[in-house]
Order: sequence, then structure tokens, then C-alpha cells
Amino acid sequence: MSLINTLVAPFNATAYHDGKFVTLTEEAFKGKWSVICFYPADFTFVCPTELGDLADHYDEFKKLDVEVYGVSTDTHFTHKAWHDTSDTIKKVQYPLVGDPNHVLATFFQVLITDGEDAGLALRGTFVIDPEGRIKTIEVHDNGIGRDASETLRRVKAAQYVATHPGEVCPAKWSEGAQTLKPSLDLVGKI
Repeated sequence: MSLINTLVAPFNATAYHDGKFVTLTEEAFKGKWSVICFYPADFTFVCPTELGDLADHYDEFKKLDVEVYGVSTDTHFTHKAWHDTSDTIKKVQYPLVGDPNHVLATFFQVLITDGEDAGLALRGTFVIDPEGRIKTIEVHDNGIGRDASETLRRVKAAQYVATHPGEVCPAKWSEGAQTLKPSLDLVGKI
């Protein structure tokens, strides 16, 4: 079953954010747009490049009224230790959420359940609307890093579609580009 347009299930987690441990629930995803980025583990190789890329684009997300959350199955204590020791992770200003009980990774269907990586999360990116509904999903192999600028593009497209009923964003759409208004007149003409 697809998670698209479903509400984020109730949860309770602890995050490391702004030098403190904070409690997060599903209510954090309501009232503004959110991006949740699952990654396999702290103190690894591709993960800091992704979180650093998100950190480099964080101001752009904030201008769109979007909060970013990094999530792994590590604890919030591990997130703090990584933040304290890695120059790349020190740039992270968004919450790093601990999911050691796998509640979030299970709900978002990114938990690896077998093999040597069992208990870790796949690389999964989810865009959540202000009602707490999942609007986009990207999940792939852990050897492939993500690009924050593509996540920004998808957020902008989701926000555009949400505020312009009856319009859709075509492939490679970027902010300011032409959209489409699906109709019988367009069938077979694109």
C-alpha cells in the first residue's frame, strides 16, 4: 500500500536540536511543510555528505516555511556525539531524530529487516504537507546519495500544486516554469 496522501502515524521520539534534546511527535509535521530524510547511520560515509548538503540548503528550505528532519535508527545521544565531533555535522541546524525503536523507520517503510544492515534505515526522503500528509516519497539503495536541490524542487512543486488546484507540474518543472491544466484538449498533444 502506498503511503502517498496518508497521515503520519502517531509517534514519540527524541531529537538532538540546537544543543538540546527535544521531544517530537507527529504534531511537529502539522502547520508547515516538512522534509524527513532517513539515512542509515551516524559516523558513516555517504550520510554526512547528504546531511551537509541539506545543511547548505537549509536557509532555502526555511524561506519556503519547511522544516527538515534527519532520522536514523541511532539514538539522540549518538546524534549529539556525531554533531560534537564532525565538522560537516556541526553545520546541521535542523533536528536529528533518534529512532532506535524503529517506529518511524517501520511506518515510513524504510527499515532494513534482514542481512548485515538489518536494523538500519534505507535512504528515504518524504515531503509532508501542513496537514501531516505524505506528498512525495523517494527511497533507494544506501550506496546512492541524494541531492538537496532536487528535494527543494520537489517541495516547490508540491507547494505549487497545493496552492493551484487543477494544475500539475510536468517533468523537470522548476519554480516559475509553465505548468499544465489537465483537460481533454491536452490528450495526445504533449
